[in-house]
Amino acid sequence: MRTAADDDASAEFHAFFERHYAELARLAHLLTGEPDAADDLAADALLALWHRWDRVRAADHPVAYARGVVANLARTRVRTAVRERRRVALFWSLRAERAENPDVAGVVDVREALRRLPFRKRACVVLRHAFDLSEKDTALALGVSVGTVKSQTSKGVAELQRLLGTRSAPPAPRQVRAAIARSGEATGGAR
Repeated sequence: MRTAADDDASAEFHAFFERHYAELARLAHLLTGEPDAADDLAADALLALWHRWDRVRAADHPVAYARGVVANLARTRVRTAVRERRRVALFWSLRAERAENPDVAGVVDVREALRRLPFRKRACVVLRHAFDLSEKDTALALGVSVGTVKSQTSKGVAELQRLLGTRSAPPAPRQVRAAIARSGEATGGAR
């Protein structure tokens, strides 16, 4: 059941929204440099303010509080974008190399075996061996711990050995790593 106090709070918030939304959106745009995200950030900030409206309207400077919320949301958005750009840059930082006379049948076999691995194992194996990234760089690219990279790479290589092995003897880990690297080189890098 709505009370007169609830109606007053709602009307007061609506007036605050009308008066300051454009300013908050402009602030978000200037902080992020993204005009499309500015409206979303301002709306998210105002939603957060609405949830705490009793506390906000009692503050000495509600607009300053609102600006702080927008700044925090913008900071989070920028940090997320920077992390994502770093991950993408890791994938494209290595220059494409072509192999002379690639073992096409071997490349096809390795690719088929890689497709059968679960994504995380496949990603760890490819980044570690085809792209020759360190465990730390692989962990950063995938957003996982170094320990996860170590275990998933080890398990992935073992599974590839099993999948690529013949009935007499499976290939050694060194041979599997070389085949993975050749698989990436034969087509100018991972695709």
